[in-house]
Amino acid sequence: MKNALITGITGQDGSYLAELLLEKGYNVYGIMRRKSVVDYGNVDHIKDKIQFIYADMTDIISLISAMKISQADEVYNLAAQSFVATSWEQPLATAEIDAIGVTNMLEAIRTVKPSARFYQASTSEMFGLVQEMPQKETTPFYPRSPYGVAKLYGHWITKNYRESFDLFACSGILFNHESERRGKEFVTRKITDAVARIKLGIQEYLELGNMDSKRDWGHSKDYVKAMWLMLQQDIPDDYVIATNETRTVREFVETSFHHVGITIEWQGSDINEVGINKETGKIVVKINRKFFRPAEVDVLLGDASKAEKKLGWAREVSFSELVKRMVKNDMELVSREIKVNNL
Repeated sequence: MKNALITGITGQDGSYLAELLLEKGYNVYGIMRRKSVVDYGNVDHIKDKIQFIYADMTDIISLISAMKISQADEVYNLAAQSFVATSWEQPLATAEIDAIGVTNMLEAIRTVKPSARFYQASTSEMFGLVQEMPQKETTPFYPRSPYGVAKLYGHWITKNYRESFDLFACSGILFNHESERRGKEFVTRKITDAVARIKLGIQEYLELGNMDSKRDWGHSKDYVKAMWLMLQQDIPDDYVIATNETRTVREFVETSFHHVGITIEWQGSDINEVGINKETGKIVVKINRKFFRPAEVDVLLGDASKAEKKLGWAREVSFSELVKRMVKNDMELVSREIKVNNL
């Protein structure tokens, strides 16, 4: 029976990965930061099956202790300050967690158990101002946010430890992946939550930034399978994980509203553009300049052919199905909220 240590276990990806590893018979350990109130987040339903260790990515001593306790055969580093907008407000904290934190984890592994296999959660945001379409493992990086820059350090330090110390260390360059467990800070969940509230009559409209940004969206549950597959290979390597399709934020909005029976008609242009409920004539989407990034990433489109060929990985959830699941889940959550609060 293998031991696995997951940082960021209470998040979206951490929860799906924990479920996958438990199904495969792993002993699962999860790192949590101490808070005044214990919050198990997305693993609350399986918390009794996980062994939690208090540690912090910025504290190498605690990570060394976590490695000693878990004796992990596989380490999945999913912990991050993962909000692009927040990285502009907290660039130093983002660097400490997303960049230096990776080095701390690698050093803990090298010190305690160098035979452990390591997965680093890299990101398509490292491509930023894209230099090639589509983006693959050999595409030059050009990050456009403190988050992207910090993640790029994490990506390169993982590669350096692999080559310098012969660690089994892999990076998964994951393109946008969402789910019903996505936090409301992310634009996709912000959209589906608002769509549910608008449909159920407790919110008037949704405010968004750049409607024409293009992203490659998949489902988190598909992507954590790729993480696990990377650590089962004979040779460590880096892989792009993506759907090979790109969609605009506008398409995500239209598809979300479609799943609750609302057709959107667009009027105006640029920041004066609004989305109208075609049936009622009411404004349900407004553009707000405050949601635009200081440096925009206009388009991301991943080429996952290497992962498909070498890992045997394939996505199972389509874009439409992803949006449908998220909207359905938020309709159920908001409906319960209405009942509880008598809204």
